Amino acid sequence: MRLRALAVTVAGLTALATPSASAATTNDPLAGQQWGLDQIHAEQAWQTSTGAGQVIAVVDTGVDLGHPDLRSQLVPGATFACGGGPAPCGDGDWVGGDGVGQETDVHGTHVAGIAAAAANNGVGGAGVAPDAKIMPVKVLENGSGAFSEIGAGIRYAADNGANVINLSLGAQPGTQLLTLLGIEADAKDAIEYARSKGVVVVASAGNETAPLCDTPAWEKGAMCIAATDRAEKKASYSNFGLKLDMMAVSAPGGAGDDVCTDDVISTVPRGMGTPKCGNPDYDALAGTSMAAPMVAGAAALLTAQGRPAEQVEQVLMDTAHTPGSDNTGQFSLLTGHGVIDAAAAVNTPVAQP
Repeated sequence: MRLRALAVTVAGLTALATPSASAATTNDPLAGQQWGLDQIHAEQAWQTSTGAGQVIAVVDTGVDLGHPDLRSQLVPGATFACGGGPAPCGDGDWVGGDGVGQETDVHGTHVAGIAAAAANNGVGGAGVAPDAKIMPVKVLENGSGAFSEIGAGIRYAADNGANVINLSLGAQPGTQLLTLLGIEADAKDAIEYARSKGVVVVASAGNETAPLCDTPAWEKGAMCIAATDRAEKKASYSNFGLKLDMMAVSAPGGAGDDVCTDDVISTVPRGMGTPKCGNPDYDALAGTSMAAPMVAGAAALLTAQGRPAEQVEQVLMDTAHTPGSDNTGQFSLLTGHGVIDAAAAVNTPVAQP
């Protein structure tokens, strides 16, 4: 069975140290359009942590390794979407082994920018963790990949220094049964392996308005991320933040209405931006795929403080608030523990072992 990247149909895409300055005060020209950073209070969080020294593995469609907002952020990666041949077969670049960049494969570059695009470099915008590094791991080609490829990519990231793994991908609703019955275990076992090595695993809930998190977000050890819109309401397309271990939160994912300012603007491979936002190297997409790297970035802010994975997960859930209110500590079937608050999370005292 193959998994797909999770973004709703927008912009022609269906697929599934010293703290840096804030989005509002950086010299990044797109900072004013990054409403998602405001919703999770990233600017305030940067006064305490910017994610320095941390690595976020973007296990996805690959990343444009030469993008001006990402090239300074990269650590070595790998490609596991090898068409059935020996793997790894590349360095995580978004262009696959056939040398052709598929339109659907802009996805991983967009996700990477949300998590950790550079700040204060005079181009584009900033990531949630602007001083973290990105490990590009290509496991999807033309927007889809096999469970075995996903699992191999997760294990590679865990073995090569990732502190956080982002999985903006998922299988169709109902596939959870296959993992519950043990019929399919590649991604499930890989997530368990990553967690055993102390890595935080973040995954998209899915875009089918279904009541359960898709797999791999469904699996034990993965944080399931539902999406909110600019008004901090559950996005219409987003699956509910519901799974057996209740380890679920929400984050900005955009409206999916094909309006640039309502969706999440981020990096895309150079020249692949659409007229919607009028920038050849950036575009606005929507989906739980965009929500997950918001949380992955926030997780890197916390791991940079020396917190273990279990504490990172708990703090993100404890400080998340019910959409539209300041209430914390409440679980909702729609949005899990609520919308993350990066500032409240990093300012929570670090629990000593």
